[in-house]
Amino acid sequence: MCGIVAIYQTEQTGKPISEATVTAALTALHHRGPDGQGMYISPGQNVALGHTRLATVGIATGAQPIASEDGQINMIVNGEFYEFERIRSELQAQGYEFKTSSDSEIALHLYEEYGIDCLKQLRGEFALAIWDHRRQRLFVARDRFGIKPIVYTVQNGNLYLASEAKAIFATGIEAKWDQESFFHSANMQYVLPNRTLFSNIKQLPPGHFLTAHDGKIEIERYWDLDYGLDADSWKENDETLIAEFGSKLEDAVRLRLRAEAPVCAHLSGGLDSSAVVGLAMKHASKPLKCYSISFEEESYDELEIAKEMAAFAGGDFEPILVSQKKLIECLPDAVYYSEGFAVNGHLPAKYILNQVIRKGGYKVALTGEGADEVVAGYPHLRSDLFKSDGRQSLLADLHNSNVASAGIMLQHGQSLSLGSVEEKLGYIPGFIEAKGTLGFKICSVLDEKFKAQYAGRDAYAELLNCFDIAGQMTGRNRVSQSLYLWSKTALVNYILRTLGDGMEMANSVEGRLPFLDHHLFEFARRLPLDLKIKGTTEKYVLREAVKPLISETIYKRQKHPFVAPPLSRFANKEADGALQDVLRSKNFESVPFFDHGKVRQLLDSLPTMKAEDRGALDPVLMTAMSAAALHQRYKL
Repeated sequence: MCGIVAIYQTEQTGKPISEATVTAALTALHHRGPDGQGMYISPGQNVALGHTRLATVGIATGAQPIASEDGQINMIVNGEFYEFERIRSELQAQGYEFKTSSDSEIALHLYEEYGIDCLKQLRGEFALAIWDHRRQRLFVARDRFGIKPIVYTVQNGNLYLASEAKAIFATGIEAKWDQESFFHSANMQYVLPNRTLFSNIKQLPPGHFLTAHDGKIEIERYWDLDYGLDADSWKENDETLIAEFGSKLEDAVRLRLRAEAPVCAHLSGGLDSSAVVGLAMKHASKPLKCYSISFEEESYDELEIAKEMAAFAGGDFEPILVSQKKLIECLPDAVYYSEGFAVNGHLPAKYILNQVIRKGGYKVALTGEGADEVVAGYPHLRSDLFKSDGRQSLLADLHNSNVASAGIMLQHGQSLSLGSVEEKLGYIPGFIEAKGTLGFKICSVLDEKFKAQYAGRDAYAELLNCFDIAGQMTGRNRVSQSLYLWSKTALVNYILRTLGDGMEMANSVEGRLPFLDHHLFEFARRLPLDLKIKGTTEKYVLREAVKPLISETIYKRQKHPFVAPPLSRFANKEADGALQDVLRSKNFESVPFFDHGKVRQLLDSLPTMKAEDRGALDPVLMTAMSAAALHQRYKL
């Protein structure tokens, strides 16, 4: 993985693009690619491409940008392409010559052969930019799920694109809050699909590409989730489908072990990362290094379960003990690199995890992210299913057994109005119910003047208006409908960008996600629902497919999301002091949006609250501290 920058003049009278401008942007992305920098500036100085490299494949020869044989096409890539050896051989048979041994170069020659349709041939996680001199066209694309980020803006006669907004700011563009995006985040945790928290900085949505030609910018979709109708589900028997799923997942894991740099794995006490480790060990020539976070609070600590799993699989286990105080200390760095809000201490915990991985000499880490989206693992999805099939009696047990999800994935307390969601969809997805209760809590500590600016605005209605409801949700079962919305909001904006790429690349670590292999997903999206949730058992097909490769504890264990102990509930005196210091500071008082008196009242009331209520308020305090960190680090 790497960092990329592209600049394109949208006006003929624009100021020529300088090497110094590109260098400044690349310097801001040094953490994404400490192994080298390169740039291309067109003869007319109207287009520039910049690249910071994290060398994992084709280490000796894979510097970028990469140019075609005649120099007319230049390309930069952030990401990994799998099965590149096969595609490379096919392209060579067609007469294409390769200058590097990296996986990235296949995209250049596929573009020469197929144009924009090259995207159909690419398997992996990526953001790429290609300058086609003959067509005078800039072509930029983002992978299907949004594993790799790309943000952009048009200012001062130029289109700027980069892996992270901080690179755009480094060119001299001012960083400012996007007040509307804060409004949306406060109400439902997420910005709209094409927005960021920064004013005039947008993101290219997953499965989309952008073209810039003759000063005109166009964005088109090339792929979507396309969950099948129940009538289109695979008709084979369960055993056949489970075996096929297992085979495709194993193939996805095997391909992601291909690297010239050392490969390790994230390992929690959950099924997803355990499945990846178990499958990886089938193809590893030596024990796979497995890193696991350990928390001080016993009820949130999965150390012993993860340790047992590593021993079962034959992995080399290394625990990382993280204190509450350390989480608060690392939060500003975690927020700076992720460019988003945290709702739990799991954000700085992921930052610390990848920091230790990098110090251990690893550049590549296999992760279990995406499994819950592929095979319906979240508790809120079971909530949706139980409500739709008449099993409401199971809801109380579901909530009682998923206390860690309260206020984040399952509703807790009073909610904002969600009538527009029910009107549009015919039901309210469980995770949106949770966001409604979280939004109510956050909005309760916001400044009244700020809220008055958005009186009459419905954040949830505006969110739903961004999606192809008729084409992507109508006629699907309720779990698939909820998964579609979750994947377009929580997955791309938080799990992948903030928790995933943000925390990995902050430490120059490349995360690889076998579950979000699109070949696997396109098979899994047509699986019968009862192979995903069998009775009350989530991820049944995955559980059965990897049963011989995981410990009995993991096989029998219910889904537990990776969350840190809520700071507001379990903070010791030292950590509580740090929390109070941040939210009573002059810096926080300078953050707009909040009623700082109400925040102080909330802090004062914590000691007298019930433990579960304090825990459910943790996302409010984490959001406020995140806002303080962004405000200070980006001088907003």
